[in-house]
Amino acid sequence: MSPDSASLPLPPSPEPACGCAAAPAVPDWVPLGSEHDPKFACRVMAGVAPDAAAASHPQPARRRQLSLDDYTRGVLAADIAILSRAITLVESHCPSDQALAQQLLTRLLPHTGRSMRVGITGVPGAGKSTLIETLGCLLCDQGHRLAVLAVDPSSSVSGGSILGDKTRMENLVRHPHAYIRPSPASGSLGGVARKSRETMLLCEAAGFDVILVETVGVGQNEITVRSMVDFFLLIMLAGAGDELQGMKKGVIESADLLAVNKADGDNIQRAKLAAAESNRVLSFLQPATPGWKTRCTTCSAHLPASLTELWGIIDQFMLVTRESGALAARRERQAVEWMHAMIEEELRERFLRNPRIRHLLPDLEQQVASNQIPAATAARLLLAEEDASLQDTRHKTT
Repeated sequence: MSPDSASLPLPPSPEPACGCAAAPAVPDWVPLGSEHDPKFACRVMAGVAPDAAAASHPQPARRRQLSLDDYTRGVLAADIAILSRAITLVESHCPSDQALAQQLLTRLLPHTGRSMRVGITGVPGAGKSTLIETLGCLLCDQGHRLAVLAVDPSSSVSGGSILGDKTRMENLVRHPHAYIRPSPASGSLGGVARKSRETMLLCEAAGFDVILVETVGVGQNEITVRSMVDFFLLIMLAGAGDELQGMKKGVIESADLLAVNKADGDNIQRAKLAAAESNRVLSFLQPATPGWKTRCTTCSAHLPASLTELWGIIDQFMLVTRESGALAARRERQAVEWMHAMIEEELRERFLRNPRIRHLLPDLEQQVASNQIPAATAARLLLAEEDASLQDTRHKTT
C-alpha cells in the first residue's frame, strides 16, 4: 500500500443485498473511534445469503438398516459391501448388534469350514505384510479367493489404531479375488482381535477358500492365533540376535513351519545358516501337530519361487492332516475352546455390570493401589459380594 493511499479514509461498508443487518465496518477488536485509522487495514464484509435452491436441497439419506435376511443373502452372495457391514456388526459391542450377529452366525455355520486357515506371525519388522501381499497375489492368480484378516496394534494411550495394512498391500488390495480386513487389537493378548474367529466364519461363508490371519507381532504372547487356524507360520529374520533361545518355549513350539524371511541378495547365506540352526533346535521339540514334523525354511517376497515352495509345504500339511484326521480333530477342539473363551468373557462382563460390584470396585482398587490390602484379598471380597448378590436374587425369585 502506497503512503498516499494509507492516509485515505476507508470507504464505508456496502449495504448487504440480502436485506439483513449491516456488518460492522471493522472487526470487534478495533478500538472505538479508530474506524478510519490507517493502522487497521481490514474490515468485516457482509455475508452472502444462502441460495434458496441450496437451502431446500434434500440431505443425503441415511444408509438403510439391514435385516437378518439381508445380511444372510449378501454374505452368501459374496457381496463385499454387506460382508464388511456384517463384520462390523460382529465387532460391535451394542447388545442388539451382538444378538443379531449371533443369529447371523447360526444361519451361516453350515456354509463355513471349507477354507484353509493360516495364521502368520513374527516379530515386528520381519516383513509379514510384504510377504503376505506377494503370496496373496500368487494365490489369487492361481484361482484362489483370499481373505486377509490383518490385526493392527492399538495405542495403549488413546486406544486407537492406524489400520494401515491395506496401504502396505496396495497391489493385493486391488485384486478382484482378494479381501483385506484390518481390525484393531484393542488390547487383546496374542495379537489377535477379539472377534477374529467370527470374522473368519463370515469370510468362509462368503466363499473365500484361503484365510490368512496376520497378527500384531508381540513376541511370546502371540500364540492365541494357534487356537483358531489350521496352520501356524512363524516368520523370522536372520542375524536378529539370540531370540530363538528366549522364544522357543513360547511361539516356536506352537508353529507348524518356521520361515527365515528376506533370504535374498547378500542375506541368502545368513538365512540358510539361521534355518539350519533352527532345524537343529526343532529336532528337540515336540511337534505342534500330530503326524507333522515342524521344520524351518527360507523365503523372500522378492523371490516368488520361494513363496511357491512355501505354499507347497502348507498344501502338503493340509493333505496329511486331512487324511490322518488331525485337522478335523483340531477344529473340533478349537470350537470347544472358543465356547469356553466366550463363557469366560461373558462371565466377566456380567460380573462388572453388577451394580454392587461397580459400587465396591473403586474403593477396593484404591486400597490395593495404596498397599492397604493384597490384590488377592480384594478379588475374594468382590467374588463374595457377587455370591451375596446371587443369593439375594434367588431369594427374591422364590
